[in-house]
Amino acid sequence: MSKVINLAGTLRAVSPYIRTEDEAIEVAKALANEIRTESNRHDRQSILSHHTLERVAQSGILGISVPTEYGGADISNPFLAEVVALLSEVDSSIGQIPQNHFHILEVLRLAGSEEQKRSFFARALAGDHFANAFAEKNIEAAGAITTRLVPDGVGYRISGQKYYSTSALFADWIAIIAQDPEDRTVMAIVPRQTEGLDIMGDRAGFGQKTTAGCTVIIDNIYVSADSVIAHDRALQQSSTLGSLGQLLHAAVDLGVARAAFADMLDFVGTRSRGNPNIDAESTNADPWAIAKTGSVAIKIEAAAALVERAGRKVDVAQVSPSIPAASDASVAVAAAKIFTAEAALEAANTLLELAGASATDETLNLDRHWHNAGNHPVDDPVHWYHAVGDFHLNGKIPDTNLQF
Repeated sequence: MSKVINLAGTLRAVSPYIRTEDEAIEVAKALANEIRTESNRHDRQSILSHHTLERVAQSGILGISVPTEYGGADISNPFLAEVVALLSEVDSSIGQIPQNHFHILEVLRLAGSEEQKRSFFARALAGDHFANAFAEKNIEAAGAITTRLVPDGVGYRISGQKYYSTSALFADWIAIIAQDPEDRTVMAIVPRQTEGLDIMGDRAGFGQKTTAGCTVIIDNIYVSADSVIAHDRALQQSSTLGSLGQLLHAAVDLGVARAAFADMLDFVGTRSRGNPNIDAESTNADPWAIAKTGSVAIKIEAAAALVERAGRKVDVAQVSPSIPAASDASVAVAAAKIFTAEAALEAANTLLELAGASATDETLNLDRHWHNAGNHPVDDPVHWYHAVGDFHLNGKIPDTNLQF
């Protein structure tokens, strides 16, 4: 991997080594507290904070999924999901950024060569951040790939354009999905500063304003052969790639739900007015508001339990790979993904319902929860009731892809 290492320059100061799952949770909580005060302002003003992402990198969190044989803590997936949820609770954009990073490391674990694993896992442990360049725009079907890998001497050339490449502006490495000459899907990991790689800060959607989801222009860049990973190998029928990625998406939604609920409790408890029509001096004395609060609280607890349960099933499928274990994990994750997305939307809606018109003051930026809850689930389909039902009713195993 000497060519790849040289391209990326020197390693930054080595991040703290996180050794246990409990330590990972404590580090995530501390990091969340550090960025809490600035996250609202960053979202309101659409500030892309490289400083915040550097704090994430230096925390050691980006290396917690690295397998133990390569020097990492290899924390279990329920704990990994909780780390993402903790970060998403203070800023769902920050929570989604490591979601993509961990997904790329899972591709490396499942399909990388020993040399690739040793080199790239070492970079993650040192605090390097990997971002995706996967999705394409103006194609016939979602997930289709027109970007091609073309042989050039001992390496390759890639040209193409990617859309909504989360956190590419912040990353040290960009993972590009392409088709090789045999029409196999591959993932090429290249340094962000590679000549011919143009990353545009053109994110324009509502919600999650600071993920730095960008268009990436790939103009005939050179890729060394030892940085190309056979992505197809990571999507075999017993693979956990799709279920792990979706588990962490569910964790982002769980964080959004918790954040909206916390702001609702604070606002209703300290600033809301009563309702003379029901002789309630304050909203927190309104029986309907009390019942609605209880309903949302229960849904968030249930969502957290579903995420934890699904994470355990992904653990089992990773440790003892099999088609039944992978299918079981996929269905459990699909249920968690559906429920967390619904919980996030209900929590965000309830915040505005109970807080009332004064909560729409733009300086409060409370609508960010509603925007985040609406924006994030559409990254991937959440209407998977049919897949869960087909599995239980007819024994239909979900097709292996990045959603299952």
